[in-house]
Amino acid sequence: MNNSFKSKVKRVKEKIENSKRIGLISHIQPDGDSIGSLLGFGLALKKEYKNIDFIASDKIGKQFSFLPGIDLLSEKDIEDYDLIITLDSSDMYRIGEYKEILEKKDTFIINIDHHISNTSYGDINIVNPDASSTGEIIYEILNTLNIDIDKDIATCLYVSISTDTGSFKYDSTTSRTHIVISDLLDKGVNINDITINLYQNRSLQKTKLFILAIETLELLSDNKFAIVKVTQEMLKDTDTTIKDIDGLVEFARDIETVEVACVLKELKDNEIKIGLRSKEYIDVSEIAVKFNGGGHKKASGCTIKDNIDKAKQMIIDEIQKHLG
Repeated sequence: MNNSFKSKVKRVKEKIENSKRIGLISHIQPDGDSIGSLLGFGLALKKEYKNIDFIASDKIGKQFSFLPGIDLLSEKDIEDYDLIITLDSSDMYRIGEYKEILEKKDTFIINIDHHISNTSYGDINIVNPDASSTGEIIYEILNTLNIDIDKDIATCLYVSISTDTGSFKYDSTTSRTHIVISDLLDKGVNINDITINLYQNRSLQKTKLFILAIETLELLSDNKFAIVKVTQEMLKDTDTTIKDIDGLVEFARDIETVEVACVLKELKDNEIKIGLRSKEYIDVSEIAVKFNGGGHKKASGCTIKDNIDKAKQMIIDEIQKHLG
């Protein structure tokens, strides 16, 4: 680690030691990296500091219920904190209603993230777009602080890294990522337990939702572009939630001819969440930015405030510009 990173970690340690009340916050619609990095960091800090709250900005997917420390993560009343640590949140809006906490003048913010679109909103910003995940950054922070990574912490960080690298398939996976994973495995991580809970445990309801969604699949631009949608009606018919859409956009991307895949998720009337994935040469973060979103080159997202049909046409027009 370079001197700048070590200097920031030293400041983080000093701030934690001098804070009376600390909150670690996930982003809205939390994924494995958000939950895993928060729990991993939080469990490590609780070894030495007791004044820490684990705050969920949104409901947690049941696939994460097996994670150590998950019972400590809950929605809290918006109260005063000396220190807020955000994990995997590229901007303040990603933590939903808890943004109010960050806007208080006396709240000190530590922002830990790996998104290139991060707005550096913290008083201390540890942002590394070259890291595979926020979980990988947390691993480096804990090593720098000489905090022991036990099996529970290692499990959380493994889930963080595994989910955000697409099980180590994405370009963000580096040799350093594999070194980190090797060390986490040496801590006793149970891969089979993680694999079953995260990747081999799809509910019948979610399966039915996928079937309905795939029926909306369209292939455009000489089959290089796949688009699929999920409406509130589909969720109601299958007794599922918006979190059950996980994996759908990747399913569309994995079609042989597809370069870009898009899923439209109807959160509510006139609020459509867009998930974007690419395979080789299209930078979908550039597409997301057009709609005030962001993310990574091959995995990004945004929100369009309009009905699902208009949102669909807007995103089609933008993607087709990039596909030429």
